[in-house]
Amino acid sequence: MAFSMAMDWSEGESKMHSLLHVPPQDNPTSAMLTPQASLMLQRAPLLAIGTLDNELQPWTALWGGDPGFSEPIGGGFVGTRTLVDSKHDPVVQALVGGAQSGEMLQPQGEGKMLSGLAIDLVTRKRVKIAGAMAAGGLRSVDIEIEEGDYLPADAPRKQDQIQLVTKISQSLGNCPKYLNQYALRPALLTPTLLHSGPSLSSEGNNLIEKADMFFLSTSSGVDMDTNHRGGPPGFIRIVSSTCIVYPEYSGNRLYQSLGNLKINPRIGVTVPDFENGDVLYATGTAEILVGADAEKVMPGTNLAVKIDLTDTRYVRQGLAFRGELQINGHSPYNPRLRPLASEGNIKSALSTSSSQIARLVGKEMLTPDIARFTFSVAGGIPYKPGQWVALSFKEDLDIGYSHMRNDDPQSLNDDFVRTFTISSTPNTSTSGNRDGVESENTFEITIRRVGPVTSYLFAQNARAGFEVPILGIGGEFGIKQEEGGLTPFIAGGVGITPLLGSLPDLGLQPERFKLLWAVKTADVGLVLDTFARHPRLAGCTSVFVTGSTTDASKENWDKVASAGASVAFRRLAKADLEEIEAERWYLCAGKAFRKQVLLWLEGKEVVFEDFDY
Repeated sequence: MAFSMAMDWSEGESKMHSLLHVPPQDNPTSAMLTPQASLMLQRAPLLAIGTLDNELQPWTALWGGDPGFSEPIGGGFVGTRTLVDSKHDPVVQALVGGAQSGEMLQPQGEGKMLSGLAIDLVTRKRVKIAGAMAAGGLRSVDIEIEEGDYLPADAPRKQDQIQLVTKISQSLGNCPKYLNQYALRPALLTPTLLHSGPSLSSEGNNLIEKADMFFLSTSSGVDMDTNHRGGPPGFIRIVSSTCIVYPEYSGNRLYQSLGNLKINPRIGVTVPDFENGDVLYATGTAEILVGADAEKVMPGTNLAVKIDLTDTRYVRQGLAFRGELQINGHSPYNPRLRPLASEGNIKSALSTSSSQIARLVGKEMLTPDIARFTFSVAGGIPYKPGQWVALSFKEDLDIGYSHMRNDDPQSLNDDFVRTFTISSTPNTSTSGNRDGVESENTFEITIRRVGPVTSYLFAQNARAGFEVPILGIGGEFGIKQEEGGLTPFIAGGVGITPLLGSLPDLGLQPERFKLLWAVKTADVGLVLDTFARHPRLAGCTSVFVTGSTTDASKENWDKVASAGASVAFRRLAKADLEEIEAERWYLCAGKAFRKQVLLWLEGKEVVFEDFDY
């Protein structure tokens, strides 16, 4: 029976633990090939593998497509046999690039350092391994096509196959967080190098913009580490053609990759395109951004990594597999996208602390899931119609670090800061004026219950003295009416709120203003309340209602029609917009609805505010 010796933390890991105030813990890494790792290597259809080139620069590659291409062969050794791109794969070139076809190389000394990640994206299982190459070579093999295999018309029947023997000195199982589910199938290689150089090509740029995962390799100089990073599509942000940034989400706090980078900033990454088999290889130097440094670059993030690229390769159809994203395949742990400050992330305008507090003084339920909340602010706050207020619920809802939290996975990376459009109208008095903006003692928000923060707010009693810090006021969603022209506004549900504060200043005649309002049947209470508060708006409004109606709700919708609004029990359609002559449109709606409307209004000026951060 083999026993695994405990491993000490490396110098870099210890530095990261100290920097991020991680409590003392044992290193779970095993100094051998564990049974768990052995089994995973046999079952995993994918292996991310990293090594160093002759200049000690890390590179990462992706091999596989079918389970069983790696297996233990005894004594802590693992054998790997799989099709590879021998011309452009930097890991293949670094390991066996000097070998003749059929020749097996045996490195001198302890062997060439490498690391790997055996991973099954469907089951969200992964195991890390590290060690050294004991022997390796390339040979040309004839391909037999089986039913169901993907076969490009130009795929050669002879393919290059790597044979690799690795002595494993470390292994560690990892958690399933941020693993997006792709079902893989093998494919023949037809690689074409489209670009190489320090800058990203247009193809590389496009791949990064849609990528929902990548793989990275790092080295301390003593050993190596290869791992996965995943998130929502586009979570890797492009700073320039030679620089990318990604957020480090809440993990296991071992910091093996970042520990290596703390000692040696060199990094190798690979970004796969599962759909067409393209792959981006890149290497460069990394900078770990912590706290305020991370916030400055990527607001809403307290830990990020910036990579300055020194070399890239974009290979068309350079992968020996294709993958299909499964239904609901994105990880439930994936946070929302975090744009860069330079991309207009509205959190860059927020303070990290606040001296002002909003006190809840009123709550009106307009529907079972929509309410109007009134807050008072000592000393007042200045705001203009259509602006938003940022409130921090961190003190109430943040329960600290957890490795996993399956009951509420989104909370692991949640800063509990929310922006809400102010739906009240500021006073027209100039008292307390600051830069032409009024200072108000109260403000209102009208919101739908959609997540943990809004659910928490809905549970508060307006007479209980609930208070929440204000982090900022912002936005420039002002509505300007052109003289003699029509101003159309499209709203989806509570997307009406930026309009509400501006209504007293608008000319609400049908020939001057048009509201197209798409709502659910259950939103009738919001519609009735809006028209009761702003009677002239009804005559300028077409309401589009979706969802089943009951006799009671039908009676309420009759009241909406009696108020003067047009009511249609169908979805808003492109034809409804084509009937309106206007150059400038205003829009406030959810992401999917907004995307559709923007397509309909292509070529028109559309003013909207993006809260998809």
